[in-house]
Amino acid sequence: MAKSFLGKLKAKWDEGKFVCVGLDQGSFTFDKKIIDQTFDLVCSYKPNAAFYKEAELQKTVDYIKANHPDIPIILDAKRGDVENTNKAYVKAIFDDLGADAVTVNPYLGGKSLQPFLDRADKGIFVLVKTSNPGAGEFQDLIFKIIAEHVVTWNKNGNLAVVAGATYPKELKKVREIVGDMPILIPGIGAQGGDLKETVKAGVNSQGQGIIINSSRGIIFAPNPKEAALSLDHKIKEALK
Repeated sequence: MAKSFLGKLKAKWDEGKFVCVGLDQGSFTFDKKIIDQTFDLVCSYKPNAAFYKEAELQKTVDYIKANHPDIPIILDAKRGDVENTNKAYVKAIFDDLGADAVTVNPYLGGKSLQPFLDRADKGIFVLVKTSNPGAGEFQDLIFKIIAEHVVTWNKNGNLAVVAGATYPKELKKVREIVGDMPILIPGIGAQGGDLKETVKAGVNSQGQGIIINSSRGIIFAPNPKEAALSLDHKIKEALK
């Protein structure tokens, strides 16, 4: 039986790997070079659906699955619609594309997300506190409520949350609410999040639980392997 998303992720954490490389270029040829240089340093890859034509995204996912099946793939798609539409998204993302996890928007409520929640073998990352400037306009009013709801929705133990490194106080609060649940943490690197503060705020009771995403800071670096290795070292230092 194939290992679940959380099983794959936990195995990577146990190896001391917490770096997630965000693939935002939209080209399989480009992605292949990045993957070949970083596969031994990452806990996951996160292709952003917005940048890809379908064929290029499929090639990237297929390449990771064929060559590094132990590395989970998080599709950054931020999906969230009415229940019937979400059923179609679930089929496209998990059954057709073959991703291990996906980011989803909770704005339409838990019932609408049920097709995602039901996929116990897959990781469902609910947006709670995003890293972008202006995120607080609405999220500061409700991010704690969303985090609390994610905990109640987590009947299958397959849920996780997104909380940005650019808001470490809010990240710490999210961790307090969701317990040991995985947190995908964007905002390190180009967006300016403080890594040491982020790790301290985001780590769970096992000293794990964090997926530190870097996109531009790695994929556009002169040497992507060195950039990933540097981030890996900095995370390990922050965990001490």
